[in-house]
Formats: sequence, structure tokens, C-alpha cells
Amino acid sequence: MKVCVIGLGEVGFPTAMYIKNKGIETYGYDINPIKVEKAVKEGITAFINWDDVPPANVYIICVSTSIRGNQPDLSSVFEVCKRISQKPGTLKLVSIESTIIPGTCRRIYNEIFNNRVHLIHVPHRYWSKDPINYGVKQLRVMGAIDHESLELGLNLYQKILEIPIHVVSSIEIAELSKIVENAYRYVEIAFAEELRMICEKLGLNYNEVRDACNTKWNVKILEAREGIGGHCLPKDIKYLISLTPYHTLLNSAVKVDEQYRKWLSKVKNVNK
Repeated sequence: MKVCVIGLGEVGFPTAMYIKNKGIETYGYDINPIKVEKAVKEGITAFINWDDVPPANVYIICVSTSIRGNQPDLSSVFEVCKRISQKPGTLKLVSIESTIIPGTCRRIYNEIFNNRVHLIHVPHRYWSKDPINYGVKQLRVMGAIDHESLELGLNLYQKILEIPIHVVSSIEIAELSKIVENAYRYVEIAFAEELRMICEKLGLNYNEVRDACNTKWNVKILEAREGIGGHCLPKDIKYLISLTPYHTLLNSAVKVDEQYRKWLSKVKNVNK
């Protein structure tokens, strides 16, 4: 088996290392020379020129996706899939781990791969702050374009890579699950932020109120910190917002975080 990991960033690099450490012949590809150099130093056969990448049995896509004008920008995933489709040799299995929206995989399967590959979606859950417990090897969701793709995917992830998998009935459910996870987390944090502003306005200690509420078995209010940062949460809630007209709560959470950041800035200036 030969596996090519495309995108050697925060998710792709540890993924390539994990696969390599399983004794599997692993290639890496990235357009960033610094990331390629880092991978090479760790013993991964990595390339910056796509034409230099040898044909593989498995392609794992870990490129970043983004937002453009409040709409999902998945161009990086589409571009990578076009390159894979043009790679000579027999294509076996393509796994998209990048964050996408429902319908993306099926469109790629039909329009780019012309139904001639096995395609799965296994959205990553990698958390760089705790790669031991929440790294490459943790419970993951898997959806597949068809039954044969699912069997090949389970053989790779469960049997060979020893990654626990929760199988869903369609690839669209897997696509949606990722952005729902992060949007849910966003809303949880936004609630904590708004509650902190309420407590401060009432002259009450937020942390004490939080601790009191969290003594109830089904309540777990989060900390309110410096605003909702990072790449994934702010992006993924906008992905979910973009899908349907039902986003009142989601939009409100985004506005709460914006309000909280302004409030926090004023508080810090007063306390200087």
C-alpha cells in the first residue's frame, strides 16, 4: 500500500507521520516549501511539485478550506481532486478529511472523478493542544459514496490504522456532522460570553455563578475567555449558516461574540 497525504499543515503533517509510523509507504504533498521541508526532516517522502509525487493506492486530503464573502470556499479541495484524477495509475481510494459542506463529495465524485474512484469522507477532529487524546487516533465519523468505498475505508482506518470509526448511512451526513460539531461548540461559548456580560452588569461574579450552575447534573457552562478564535469554529458556523434560512440562533451567536469582544476590550482599557 502507498498512501499520499495532501496538505501537510496542522492536520496533514501528523496524519502523514501516523501513517508512516504504521510502516506504510507514505508520501506527502504541499505547496508550502517550509511544510515540505519539515516533513522531509521527519522522514516523510514529501514533494512541492505535484508531478513528482508517485502514484498511490490511497489519497488522503487534508487541505484547509476557508470563507469568502461569508460563503464556503472549497476551491482547494476541488483543485486537489482534479490533480488526483489526472495522476496516472489505478486509483483505489480517496479520503477527504478537510471540512466541507453537504453535497461536496458527491459533486466531486460525479464531476471530477467520473464515478471511477472509491470515495469516503472522514472529517478530522484533530486538536493540536492535546494530540495524545484528540489526535489522529480518536473516534471518527465515516461516510462513503457507496458500499464498496465504505468497506475499503473501514479496512484502512479501522484495521490497518487502528482508528475507531462511527459509520453513518450517507456521505452527506458525515459532511454535515463536522460543521455541526463546531457550530454547536461556538454556540456554547457564545452563551458563556453573554452570561459573563450579564453577570458583570448585575454586579455578580461570573465564575461563581457558573460554578453554582454547573453543580446540576445536566448543566456544563463553559469558561468565557478572549473571544472565539482559531480557524475552524468561526469558519464552520458560517458554513452551517450558509446552507439554509434556518440560522437565527447561529447568527445570534456570531453577534454575541462580536459584542463580547468589544465589551472585553472596554473592560481591559478601564482596568489598565
